[in-house]
Amino acid sequence: MTKEKVKHKQFVTDSNIPVKPVYNQSKNSKENPGEYPFTRGIHSGMYRDRLWTMRQYSGFGDAAQSNKRYKFMLDSGQTGLSMAFDLPTQIGHDPDSARAEGEVGKVGVSIASLKDMQTAFNGINLGKASTSMTINATASTLLAYYIAVGKSQGISSKELRGTTQNDILKEYVARNTYIYPPQPSMRIIGDMIGYCAKNVPQWYPISISGYHMREAGATAVQEIAFTIANGIEYIQTCIDRGLKIDDFAPRLSFFFCCTIEFFEEVAKFRTARKIYAKILKERFHAKNPKSLQLRFHTQTSGESLTAQQPDNNIVRVSVQAMAAVLGGTQSLHTNSKDEALALPSQEAAKIALRTQQIIGYESGVTKTVDPMAGSHYMESLCDEIEEQVLNYLKKIDKMGGALKAIENGFFQSEIRQNAYRLKKEVDNNERVLVGVNKFAEKSEKKHDLLRVDDSLGKKQEKAIKDLRKSRDNKKTEYALSKMQKAAETDKNLMPFILDSVLAYATTGEISNTFREVFGEYRPKEVF
Repeated sequence: MTKEKVKHKQFVTDSNIPVKPVYNQSKNSKENPGEYPFTRGIHSGMYRDRLWTMRQYSGFGDAAQSNKRYKFMLDSGQTGLSMAFDLPTQIGHDPDSARAEGEVGKVGVSIASLKDMQTAFNGINLGKASTSMTINATASTLLAYYIAVGKSQGISSKELRGTTQNDILKEYVARNTYIYPPQPSMRIIGDMIGYCAKNVPQWYPISISGYHMREAGATAVQEIAFTIANGIEYIQTCIDRGLKIDDFAPRLSFFFCCTIEFFEEVAKFRTARKIYAKILKERFHAKNPKSLQLRFHTQTSGESLTAQQPDNNIVRVSVQAMAAVLGGTQSLHTNSKDEALALPSQEAAKIALRTQQIIGYESGVTKTVDPMAGSHYMESLCDEIEEQVLNYLKKIDKMGGALKAIENGFFQSEIRQNAYRLKKEVDNNERVLVGVNKFAEKSEKKHDLLRVDDSLGKKQEKAIKDLRKSRDNKKTEYALSKMQKAAETDKNLMPFILDSVLAYATTGEISNTFREVFGEYRPKEVF
């Protein structure tokens, strides 16, 4: 029986010049996209077959306000949702906690209970949506909310698609929205990965993130090395818990930053895929090709945006987005021009989305797979990045792995040194920031910015108190008690968290229950 040839869409340039799917005239010409070690992309057709997911990060105020923004962005052509949460939600405090004062709804949406999550997704079909949640210490609770919302819509957890960031190791390095010490935090992550493998099979339970380390000052090499080292730590945690590599590795994902050093960024992504594939094959002996594929979301660099002349940020983001696309990202968030000043306004968020759409539909870079292949400069950069990343990984292995290296302050020290170098270069005018230390203007025009109403905190505080009065508190307390007892054993915590969520336990109550068992993390001073 002869194999039927698949007919692919034919692409041409504006001058009617045919564009081949793949061009092979480099030293890596034996490597094809969609094949090990995936240097040239994890899919054979890449964007010729399907564009990346345009997943704009958004969320502010209360759930109702964020619901309106999600619907606006979907109506504007966004193809995936990405939730930003406020600080109290991220670190497990309810809106009526003294530690939440002044922060409710400010840097993301306030989600304090299942009711809030139901409001956030009111009118949005979770069977069709793909949702990414930038949440770490409380990721298990937020995923449980999402599963419960799906259930209320008649959608099985097996149908849900999306990602929880859930990368606690980088919190100890760069971001600091941790709650518990490293060991119990890693236990909860292992529980989530194991639970999702069986019960939420289309979900990515972790997005191992280099983004925040890069924004804190890491080089491209450090971003890849430290992120992959963290990935190795998570993989080993799951294996130590009895999971088989091919049962969970296909649902691991990554999250990277894309700055404005265009060619280095493209090379970084290519090299990361290659190194990761080799580690999964040679170190962990994965057999499933999907286990070897490094899938990643990219966000343009918020740290690179300037408060001065913010319209220039549209250009910065465009360059960064193009690098991410040429690097083969699976999904992309483009920052808004006003993010150095405030949360994105609706108009600025739309421009950021349009930036992706123009690249995807107008630029022509999607007509052939891996258009950067064969560049002498690109391949030299890839070789140099690979060598430096592997040297870092060897050094981290000698320290006992990423967790030990983080506990000893190695990642933090390396990042701080580079951040200091970059700052000195800007201060000495050795590194140009257009509109800041060169081509500056004496006066700046005023811009319309998004402001979150300060009264929102009181509104959310009242809502959480009303919830506690209206729910069956005996049922809630019983669910929390069972969850606490489970935390004192080695049982998987996800079913108990889900039961607590369905009993309308709040984000703060669930987190405080775990605080009683695990304690809170207090970092050592690192010099």
